[in-house]
Amino acid sequence: MKIRQLNKLKLNFYTILFLTTALWGCQEDYTPKPYGYYRIDFPEKNYKESGLDLPYHFQMATDAVMEQDKEVDAEPYWINIYYPAYHARLHISYKILAADSSLTAFEQDCRRLAYTHTIKAESIKEQYFRKDESTFGLIYFIEGNTASSTQFFITDSVKHFIRGSLYFNERPNKDSLAPVINYLRKDIITLMETVRFDKK
Repeated sequence: MKIRQLNKLKLNFYTILFLTTALWGCQEDYTPKPYGYYRIDFPEKNYKESGLDLPYHFQMATDAVMEQDKEVDAEPYWINIYYPAYHARLHISYKILAADSSLTAFEQDCRRLAYTHTIKAESIKEQYFRKDESTFGLIYFIEGNTASSTQFFITDSVKHFIRGSLYFNERPNKDSLAPVINYLRKDIITLMETVRFDKK
């Protein structure tokens, strides 16, 4: 009889302890932690001279690799600058401004390609760039969950015309990719600031 009463007292004690703990724990509002992304530590920026035998040259990041564009429709002097750490590629195409080609037509083509992202883009900002009297360009900053976040062109307005577009081998996510996009945009600006075209 005493054992049964003792077991009953233990059960009541644990029941009261459980209910007290549960009620006390529920007094504060539960706030879940916000969804976050991994922190990315970027290396200090260092640049090197672009390689390959091209009619244009520029400074590129040391953590990037230059590759020839091997796509079926690639034209001479088309390249990719690959960033292995970020699964990103800066696709660069090259055109010669000849008597039968128009600088305005190339510029309009760049604008058309940049604005194909308006379906998913939150905004597209254009920034004009001038290196010297004849060399100028334009950068398109495309914000939102778009396939390409940055596009640009630069030309000497006489013979050479370069167009570039930044793509990631990842599903577009503006929040998680934003730090990497900003980091790589500095490389695009450096490319435009240091580009040199062959005179021949």
